[in-house]
Amino acid sequence: MSDQLVEKSLDVDTGVLTLTLNRPQQRNSLSRALIGALDDAIAASANDPAVRVIILAGNGPGFCAGHDLKELTAHREEADGGRRFYQDTMRSCSAMMLNILRCPKPVIARVHGIATAAGCQLVASCDLAIASLEAKFATPGVNLGLFCSTPMVAISRNVGRKATMEMLLLGEMVPAAKAAELGLVNKAVPADELDQAVGEYAATIASKASVTVAIGKEAYYRQLDMKIDDAYDYVSDVMVSNMLEADAEEGIGAFLEKRKPRWHS
Repeated sequence: MSDQLVEKSLDVDTGVLTLTLNRPQQRNSLSRALIGALDDAIAASANDPAVRVIILAGNGPGFCAGHDLKELTAHREEADGGRRFYQDTMRSCSAMMLNILRCPKPVIARVHGIATAAGCQLVASCDLAIASLEAKFATPGVNLGLFCSTPMVAISRNVGRKATMEMLLLGEMVPAAKAAELGLVNKAVPADELDQAVGEYAATIASKASVTVAIGKEAYYRQLDMKIDDAYDYVSDVMVSNMLEADAEEGIGAFLEKRKPRWHS
């Protein structure tokens, strides 16, 4: 197994890049180093024309167990009680989550085992998520005296209010099938079908024009927090800009001519 904190594997034929969290013995808990490594990998992928879709996975028995509590606890011995380290950790983790949203390439979470606290936040921050039926999700901070406030931001933008508060206040494990019902993941499948399901999603998206996907992803997240009239004004301008792209001309032409499009991007 590689000693890299984030393993990278690119299928050059499809443009699907798999980024795999690689702290298996720690259930891929988000140390400061792992946060930085994942953020760097996302940034590099954003600017790589060979990458069309990103799959985010985890090595070992679980997807991601959240922040590295041993690392956080070790800094309590510092003169400020760890305040500076905690501030830097939360800010860098939040920035990494935001960079997943801002990445022009769609990011699909491949979830197995557990995805808890910031690991659940990571799933919610991805554009799509496919889980094994044996996967479990939780925001268990309330059980430790540390409310999952940062995971709450991403989860509450995927899951309804009552269900989000239930997760946050009870801190109990949510099975994958229930997570799919709540909208935290798109689909829950048997473990032996997980790779196939993720691969099918990735391949379908990779077959689209990358500039169109990038335009659409950015517009989707930007319009979410706008008033509805402002959102329509904004996306109307986006549609005009998209219409003027070469791939829109090609795609519409191919549809009218009843042929397969030949994308420029």
